[in-house]
Amino acid sequence: MSTTEIPNFDVLLTKEEIDARIKQTAETLVPMLEGKSWTAIVILLGAAPFASDLLRALADRGIDVGFDALWLESYRDARESSGRVVVRADIQRSIAGRGALILDDVFDSGRTLEFARTHLMAKGAREVRTCVFARKPEAAPTGLDAWAYDAPPRYLVGYGMDDAGHWRGLSYLGAVPE
Repeated sequence: MSTTEIPNFDVLLTKEEIDARIKQTAETLVPMLEGKSWTAIVILLGAAPFASDLLRALADRGIDVGFDALWLESYRDARESSGRVVVRADIQRSIAGRGALILDDVFDSGRTLEFARTHLMAKGAREVRTCVFARKPEAAPTGLDAWAYDAPPRYLVGYGMDDAGHWRGLSYLGAVPE
């Protein structure tokens, strides 16, 4: 068994604050999703906790969506995107004729979401909506249907987000000290 001391990250959102933002985001999405068939497509790996929490919050509001995953990679273990998006694993179920709700952890350049949108439309999605947990200030002002948090321009860790594969499991959203 290996243990590592958790660095002194700056806490941006506590678990309770994350929970409140998830509920608010679900409320925002309900009118967009009502009355149609949808599949939530979680962008792995970072968005998995967000997707799980958001799908539960939507179900609590009477919105049931299917679930699938798309493993895209652009960061590898670096703190900056390589600028190239690669499909590591594709969705497993047909999206033809269904709406796709893409769920990702962080929106900054928009490259990953645009790649996923194009990819899912090519697979026959009826329409694509996008929702992320954290939107960075450098993000384009358009391209998102919903987001939970306006994040500072810092490197985020916790709540699914990692630093070279570490700290995804933190229950809070933190930032690497500057």
